[in-house]
Amino acid sequence: MSDAPYGHHLQRHVRSWRREILELAALFFAVGVAHLLATLLGHQQPGPVVLVGLGVALITGAAIHKRLGLRRPRRAAPMPVGGGSGAPMALWRIRMRVVERPGRLAAVAAAFGRLRCNILALHIAPTGGSAITPAGCDALDEFVIEAPRDLALGVLGAALSGAGGHDVVIVPAHVKDLTDPAVQALVLAQRVGADPDRLPEAMAELLRVSEIEWRRPGDTVDEGAELNTTMVISVNPDRALLLRRRGLPFTPTEAARAAALTAAARHARYSAA
Repeated sequence: MSDAPYGHHLQRHVRSWRREILELAALFFAVGVAHLLATLLGHQQPGPVVLVGLGVALITGAAIHKRLGLRRPRRAAPMPVGGGSGAPMALWRIRMRVVERPGRLAAVAAAFGRLRCNILALHIAPTGGSAITPAGCDALDEFVIEAPRDLALGVLGAALSGAGGHDVVIVPAHVKDLTDPAVQALVLAQRVGADPDRLPEAMAELLRVSEIEWRRPGDTVDEGAELNTTMVISVNPDRALLLRRRGLPFTPTEAARAAALTAAARHARYSAA
């Protein structure tokens, strides 16, 4: 245990005693001066007036000093940044398949800890179809972590694979990725409910995609080399939204959220009509 808090408390205690001694000395000095003035001027005609004037001056000075002391801002103690290390950090979004067994998540957390990574958010979703879980794993874990900038992604991926992660995907993250998905979905549903034309904007924010465009149902879609990185959401019989997110496949949970958001926009449009 560090001795810093004890030393800080001792310094404050010493300063408090010094202040009390100075105040006591000032009191004795003021009493002595008052007694001297009373002896010299007490028997003369202006003596009482001088003593009353000095008393009023002392009271006024004390009041002004107290008022200025209350207005003076106090300096807050500096807060430690980055655990005191000061090392620059980077945000990463990590998704991997993990077998649901006792102790498996603890092993993954320990792997993060050995590399000085801090877990900021964790979401566990059902894996769904065999296209996403060819090995038959039970869960899809998604982390948002804070990691040292000098940590190589290859080292991070190898450590997670060694801890039991499969098909590890690492992409840059943003602060908005820390928003709770349920709260975000509710806010976006309210947005498209008020203005259904903002569905593409809300969908891009919900799924963190940069490529989104209108298509006609039945148009040919090039899936590309990356499986499950393209998704088509039917909005109405004449139009559909095509979404692409390279490097991070869509999950069944995200597909369900996208369908629910689309249903909210569709309901708002037909209800207004």
